[in-house]
Formats: sequence, C-alpha cells, structure tokens
Amino acid sequence: MATIDLTAPQQAPSSHPPLLPRPKRGLIYWVREHLIQILGLGALFYMFLPIFVVFVFSFNSPNGRTNYTWSKFSLNAWLHPCDPAGMCDSLALSMKIGVVATIGAAVLGTLIAFALARHRFRGRAATNLLIFMPMATPEVVMGSSLLTLFLNLTVIPLGPVTITIAHVMFCVSYVVVTVKARIAGLDPRLEQAAMDLYADESTTFWKITFPLVLPGIVAGALLAFSLSFDDLIVTNFTSGSYVTFPMYVLGSSQRGTPVQVNVVGTAMFGIALVFVIGGQIIRRRRMVV
Repeated sequence: MATIDLTAPQQAPSSHPPLLPRPKRGLIYWVREHLIQILGLGALFYMFLPIFVVFVFSFNSPNGRTNYTWSKFSLNAWLHPCDPAGMCDSLALSMKIGVVATIGAAVLGTLIAFALARHRFRGRAATNLLIFMPMATPEVVMGSSLLTLFLNLTVIPLGPVTITIAHVMFCVSYVVVTVKARIAGLDPRLEQAAMDLYADESTTFWKITFPLVLPGIVAGALLAFSLSFDDLIVTNFTSGSYVTFPMYVLGSSQRGTPVQVNVVGTAMFGIALVFVIGGQIIRRRRMVV
C-alpha cells in the first residue's frame, strides 16, 4: 500500500489553464499587421521615383540634343550648368520673382492671418471665403482673368512686375492658411503670463507671439516660393516676352530637354531638403533644451 509523505511541500493546484502553443503566423498575417506602413512606403516610393530619375539623368551624357535615354555617365552638366543658351537667364528671373513674391505674400498673408484669427469684424466670414478662392480657381481661369486686367489697365506692361503681382495673389492664400493654423494652436496662457509680468502689447507680441508664430511664417514662405518658382500657367499668361525657368523647360521639351535642367531640378530639391532637415534639427534641439 502506497504511503503519502505529509512532510514534503505540497504544490497548490494552478487556477490558470495550461498555456497553448502560439499559433504560427504566416505572411498574410504579417501583411495585415503592417498594411499601413506598406502603403505609406509605396506612396513615398511613387512620389520620389521621378525625383530619383531626375537625379540619375543629371549625370547623363546625351546622345545628340535629347536626354530621354541613358547614354553614359558624365559630370559635364554639373560643371557647365549654363551651357544651354538662355537657361541661366530664365533661372535667374524665376529666382528673383520667387523671392519678391515670397516676401510680399509672407507679409500680407501674416497680417491677414492675424486679422482673421484674433479679431472679429464685419465681413470676416466673407474674407475667409475669399481667401480660398485663388486656391480653388483653375489656373487657366486665373491667368486669363489677370491678362485681361493688365491689358485693360495699360499702366504696367507685361513682364516681371505683372508676373510678381500674379504670384503674390495666389501665394497669399497658402501663407494665410499656414500661419492661421499656427496661431490657432498657440497657448493663450503664455501671452497672459507675459502681460501679468507687466509686458505691454508690443513687447508681448515681439517676445512671445512672434517667435511662436515664426515657424508657421517660415513654412508658408517656403511653400509660397515653391509655388512661385514652379508656376507655369499663370506665368505664361502674364509674362509677355519674358521667359521664366518653367517656360524654358516647356519650350526645350519640344526639341530635347538639356541635361542641365535635371541639374537645376536636383539642386533645388537638395536645397529644399536641407531646409526641411535643418528645421527639424533646430526644433528638436529646442525641445531638448
């Protein structure tokens, strides 16, 4: 007959059921779990693929006048970017118009954004609606309307001035939207705290409000410059006999785009990338401090 040793430690029966073996997860399950990341990477690849092609073909040695097929690796386009006749002149014109239009749009857009976000006045709702009109209006309609306006005024001839006026008109809307969103996200307690410490309205604005809104102003200015430099349709209506860089690219595509166009595109993308990365680094350092 078996005996039971009462002095030995007895293990209490577990109340939890035994663990079942973990089921094997296949490829379909992994795709479901990472579907959003896969779609995001696919969208990024789709957007950056043309930029990658432009970068690669900037080192191409064209066979004849065309740059549509790969020939061989060459640094000639990077060493001589102004070889095509008229390209650097059109690039300089686009840069000048872009800078002036960006400054004008940034100043006007910031003032309008503060007026819409901080003040109540008659016609505020209508002004908000009018701000979105240039963004929603087709560029062909906008360009033809501006051409009619400038021709009827007969005061300013078609050229850089009319192009700049047109660019400021449609860039202001994007600056207003960007800066207004930044103002709406500000914490009003920061300004209240400054005024509690006996700061007047002017000091509070320049010491507290403006530094907080400045990232939105810079973002709107960069967006305005990109839109101005890239615009073709409105510029084509209001340029007269002047040729900007997008118009030069369109004209050269009829007979073969020079390699230097890809060089300019790659350089502009690199400069924009430096600005974006630099802004992110500065923002993170401020958050750490």
